Amino acid sequence: MELRIDDATRQKIEAARELGEKEFRPVGLEADRNAAPIPVGHSFFDRCIERGEGRTQWRGPNASGESGARRGAVLTRLLLSEEFAYWDRGVIIATPGPGLPENNVLSIGTEEQKERFLGPFVEPDKPRWACFGMTEPGAGSDAAAIATTARKDGKHWILNGAKCFIGGASRSDWILVQATVDPTKGRGAQRAFFVERGTPGLGGFNIEKKMGLKAYESTSFTLQDVRVPEANLLGGEARYESSAGFKTAMRTFNAGRPVIAANAVGMARAALDESIRFAREHDLLAKDRVRDRIEAMSRMVRKARFLCLKAGWLAEEQRPNIIEASMSKALAAQIAQQATTIGLELVGTIGGRGDHLIEKLYRDVKAMDIVEGTGQVQRMIIARSLVGLPR
Repeated sequence: MELRIDDATRQKIEAARELGEKEFRPVGLEADRNAAPIPVGHSFFDRCIERGEGRTQWRGPNASGESGARRGAVLTRLLLSEEFAYWDRGVIIATPGPGLPENNVLSIGTEEQKERFLGPFVEPDKPRWACFGMTEPGAGSDAAAIATTARKDGKHWILNGAKCFIGGASRSDWILVQATVDPTKGRGAQRAFFVERGTPGLGGFNIEKKMGLKAYESTSFTLQDVRVPEANLLGGEARYESSAGFKTAMRTFNAGRPVIAANAVGMARAALDESIRFAREHDLLAKDRVRDRIEAMSRMVRKARFLCLKAGWLAEEQRPNIIEASMSKALAAQIAQQATTIGLELVGTIGGRGDHLIEKLYRDVKAMDIVEGTGQVQRMIIARSLVGLPR
């Protein structure tokens, strides 16, 4: 395995470090103190658009030339994901853009769908969001248990169901909703539909109260006889053969697991640096126990980072990486929790006041073991792969 960082990537990481310190951490701390997501009209989002953020990878209907990812793009993405999460992982999710469903649209969406739904993100005139509606009250880790139904009615589909913990749903221009045409047929009956803001029957938006990552909204909502045109079926009906709808959704999560791992590494690294800073300021570095704890944190962070980068390197080489992706996600999330726990022990009663960065990180990292497949699910995937069972 060869891991090289070219000058262009180094410059991007440095720019991310500067932006994270100047913008991400302050607005993340602000959201945490307010115990509420960054509001839509916040100037932070306007500055994101001014910097050219919140845009789609899609180049437009008249684009020409090679659109493939450059060599090293996967590793660059992981390193940038780590750096931004070091400053505030919640702010990463809060920033405008087409979000999690973008790659699904790019992968199997029709050209008309790309232009219609990704077009506004090419050069956005204002902060815009989109999101992926997968998780339900009864279908979290078991995504095959989706109960939201889709029924064909002439040239339309009618959707009924409920979703929960969907990032940015109430502010999104559209939601890519995962539904089933027949609950008795499992994965093979799943489809994805574009549901646009303001569609009758889409409502009941409720922003959940969370222990951490408060900068972005996690929203529940309902679909009651939501009527969408057949043109809003992602990729068209011909795309859905042999569980294609479910497999497309799962590709989104499989590709995202090393990114979540990188986020967790960044958060663990922040806890390590803050612990060292605290120990130095309070003259604790002379104590063997403190140095031992700091060494343990450093060792854990390096271990998680290397496994994360291994998963990314395999993806870069277009080699199978399902085991490494799941291992990196499961391990990094666990290590982030351990690192913040050690850090909280070091700061002692100061951490209990509720206003220390390590205390915030301690709350934030819990979600890393849950999002995009819990640690338990990752271990199931790994174990089944190792013994030759279907994943």
